[in-house]
Amino acid sequence: MKIIITSSFLIVSFFAFSQSKKGMESKPFSTKDKSVVVYTTAENSSLRLSKTDNLVFRELKQPTERQVCVFVNPLKTFQTFLGIGGAISDASAEVFAKLSKNKQEELLNAYYSTDKGIGYSLMRTNINSCDFSSGSYTYIDEGDKSLKTFNIEHDKKYRIPMIKRALATAGGKTTLYVSPWTPPAFMKSNNNLLQGGSLLTEYYQPWATYYSKFIKAYEKEGIPIWGLTVQNEPMAVQTWESCIYTAEEERDFLKNYLGPTLAKEGLGDKKIIVWDHNRDLMNQRANIVFSDPEASKYAWGMGFHWYETWAGGKPMFDNVGKVHEAYPSKNLIFTEGCVEKFDAAKYQFWANGARYGTSMINDFNNGTVAWTDWNILLDENGGPNHVGNFCFAPIHGDTTTGELIYTPSYYYIGHFSKFIRPNAKRVSTVVSRDTLLSTSFINSNGKMVTVVMNQSKEKVVYNLCIGTQAAEVSILPNAIQTLVY
Repeated sequence: MKIIITSSFLIVSFFAFSQSKKGMESKPFSTKDKSVVVYTTAENSSLRLSKTDNLVFRELKQPTERQVCVFVNPLKTFQTFLGIGGAISDASAEVFAKLSKNKQEELLNAYYSTDKGIGYSLMRTNINSCDFSSGSYTYIDEGDKSLKTFNIEHDKKYRIPMIKRALATAGGKTTLYVSPWTPPAFMKSNNNLLQGGSLLTEYYQPWATYYSKFIKAYEKEGIPIWGLTVQNEPMAVQTWESCIYTAEEERDFLKNYLGPTLAKEGLGDKKIIVWDHNRDLMNQRANIVFSDPEASKYAWGMGFHWYETWAGGKPMFDNVGKVHEAYPSKNLIFTEGCVEKFDAAKYQFWANGARYGTSMINDFNNGTVAWTDWNILLDENGGPNHVGNFCFAPIHGDTTTGELIYTPSYYYIGHFSKFIRPNAKRVSTVVSRDTLLSTSFINSNGKMVTVVMNQSKEKVVYNLCIGTQAAEVSILPNAIQTLVY
């Protein structure tokens, strides 16, 4: 009798556990009783993240060759989404301070509110000065090897107040990481904050400690730091703040100094990002750093920019996929991109926005988990920038009129950031015509988000296909849509 009772108990327990486990599993995605809400931004129209349609799914067992389709397969999911955002640089904060109180609130809501704006969930800022600062500076007295004079008083005037307000607007749910453009001049081979140079070996330890001091100082101000990049653009000798690291130098600095120092200082949970430069050389950097077990253990992933087109070629999206293929355990994050060479006559130049859409779709489809624009705000001159490297931002603040100028880039980014939320999973998405680009994510609340971009000058009618169900959608020329269902 005892054996029977025990057996029965085991059977009941196993059944209960199985039911509990089933309840914990997410239900497979279904189109049943779901509508497709369509949001559109299009050239030569007034549509800007505008709700343009509410569609239903119908049966479509076999598309014909003449039917244009976007095939979404919810059974195939990939990387987990971290966020989308931009950088609060010195320039952004200085322009922000010149705006009226009402315009400041408008800007913060435009970026960081999910209801009133595009819901940024990611942020970057600079350690020491960068080109988008009004002048060069560090946080120590020149020559202070012991870092006794370290302080962040400079940042308390403009940048820290703006970051705090942005975090508050986002409900404290924004992921912030930091990047240095240069060590202090005395630590470098050229004894200059600008024009490249490299970190002298005798200053590897003080410079590693510098990062920890910066992180702790910001966190003391109530600004949580999620992670950091080792060096902004480590292969570019710039007229502004810059510092060169070969792949081997970055590897050795990471494994022997930066990684161990952060761990020793109680900051071992901070995510360290290597490279932080263009797609062209990212594979070589990955091979050198990630193939070294001691360096690799400190590297959360790799950051990259989009400026490889300076040489006259096209964006090298495949390189991102190749790194992901070779090192699938490492995360990929787009750390900077902006439209170069500011020209006020091109505020509404549509190709600038399309550049964002093209890059974001391709980068996400190649395994990228997060995407960061450069300055979130610049003035009517594309600055301030202390070396004249003036660029575009998604929003400009005209300090002569006090008005905010929204560019197409703002709306293109918004088609992703407003609807794809942190912890979403990318979903397999394929288009049947190269006039369209598309990517999809499923949010943790079960809502599917598909972004479709029309690269052609013609209106396109396409089918959003999930299995044998499809919704017929129309997209205007040079337009981008977000489909939520």
